Amino acid sequence: MGYGARKEILDCRLQIEDWKKKKKINFCLLGLVLAFCAMIFMPLAGADDVKEPNVAGKFYPADPGTLSKQIDDFLALAQPSKVNGDIFCLISPHAGYDFSGLTAAFGYKSIEGKPYSTVIVIGPSHYHSFTGVSVYTNGSFRTPLGDIAIDRDFAEKLIGKSSNITFMPEVFDQEHSVEVQLPFLQKTLSNFKIVPIVVGQCDYETLNNLSDILTAAIGRRKDVLLVASTDLYHGYDWQEAEVVDSLTLSYLEKMSARDIYDKLKDSTIQMCGGIGVVAGVLTSEKLGHKKIFILNHTNSANVTGKKTKGLWTVGYVSAAIDQEKREDVIMLNLAQKKRLLEIARKTIEEYLANSKALEFTEADPKLNETCGVFVTLHKNGELRGCIGNMVGQGPLYKTVRDMAIEAATGDPRFNPVTKGELKDIGIEISVLSSLKKIEDINEFKLGVHGIIIKKGWHQGVFLPQVATETGWTKEEFLSQLCTQKAGLPADAWKDKDCEKYIYSALVFSEKEVN
Repeated sequence: MGYGARKEILDCRLQIEDWKKKKKINFCLLGLVLAFCAMIFMPLAGADDVKEPNVAGKFYPADPGTLSKQIDDFLALAQPSKVNGDIFCLISPHAGYDFSGLTAAFGYKSIEGKPYSTVIVIGPSHYHSFTGVSVYTNGSFRTPLGDIAIDRDFAEKLIGKSSNITFMPEVFDQEHSVEVQLPFLQKTLSNFKIVPIVVGQCDYETLNNLSDILTAAIGRRKDVLLVASTDLYHGYDWQEAEVVDSLTLSYLEKMSARDIYDKLKDSTIQMCGGIGVVAGVLTSEKLGHKKIFILNHTNSANVTGKKTKGLWTVGYVSAAIDQEKREDVIMLNLAQKKRLLEIARKTIEEYLANSKALEFTEADPKLNETCGVFVTLHKNGELRGCIGNMVGQGPLYKTVRDMAIEAATGDPRFNPVTKGELKDIGIEISVLSSLKKIEDINEFKLGVHGIIIKKGWHQGVFLPQVATETGWTKEEFLSQLCTQKAGLPADAWKDKDCEKYIYSALVFSEKEVN
């Protein structure tokens, strides 16, 4: 029950006590009046449900003026590099402002004044052990700078879609990972609501489900910001912090959610809010946002100047994922991806056994769309076959079936796959957007776009993921495409007579969805 409702009921009680003394009101009537007052003001309790701050005066100043000035000072000092396009996701630290506030300001300076209406804040649970995801659904969160309303309509789109996504208010009782982001949001944005999310222990499938649900809830909206709250290294060696954080950032820059998750699990990299970051990266990828910018990175030893071995050290990063939209690539949920991968594997199994293509019937409209598709096979991390159609010539699921057979038996670079080795082969599917002809090579974004180079009878194509797999620079990527695939000179891509077409791809594999 909110303060206003409680005060009104208290006033009623005081007035009635006065009436009792002066008018000797019947005690039964008194009870009825009190009950009536409670009934009148009870609806206000839900509407005025305010989550009080947990760490005001600890992680950041409790005095509004002091807090406002501190954030202003941080924002004035922060000079983030320019991000291409609008920002969809921020990765931001959640330590005390004296330690991580300036780093956080690099991200918030990048979104200052932008017209976001809904901000999803995902943080880890530091105090309450649980499995799954807790979404705060009602009321508002209070900071010294005021109250921020929950986007109830958006939050309710997340609840009930999975047994692992619920509302557990106790998870938020002591938690600071969401809270410390809020004053920065209040200082840089206006007219927005929040969706607070705390994640506990989650397997990859749970995070994939969460990202599917978030993707569906966001849809085509451009006014949604996602903030993944995390710190980096935690330990007693500031030199080790530099090494570990550098490795962590290298995995972030690859934008591979599965790799980040796996490396967190085996402790190769460190992020205390890494589970939320994985959810943020997955959601970004599914919405077509594939480029990450590291805006600032430091650690507590650098901030305080106390570089002493044995002193507790924490790493901080501010990063942004842009909203640069892939052209018109189809969006698929987890079940649809699994079905296409299942079709590919069953098709290859049947064809290798009986030289016949299986017949499938799919009612799902998404699986019946017409798209270009590549099917790629890997064995022990090495390419084992890759064949595709750039332009769809029938339903998606049938194209996947046909390209699976071709990848297994028709790639001229390899011998046909045998029945005995199929168990060691992983399948990857790339669903393509339509082609876009470009004149300016700067329109081609490495790691975001695939590209076709064409001159006369010579033609070559690389999928977008080739850049990630090889580590090539943009110039190396284009030069290798010309020489390896198109049979052209390495610098042919610079020729004005050379046609260039870019496209995007939704890429998913058995490793990712299983």
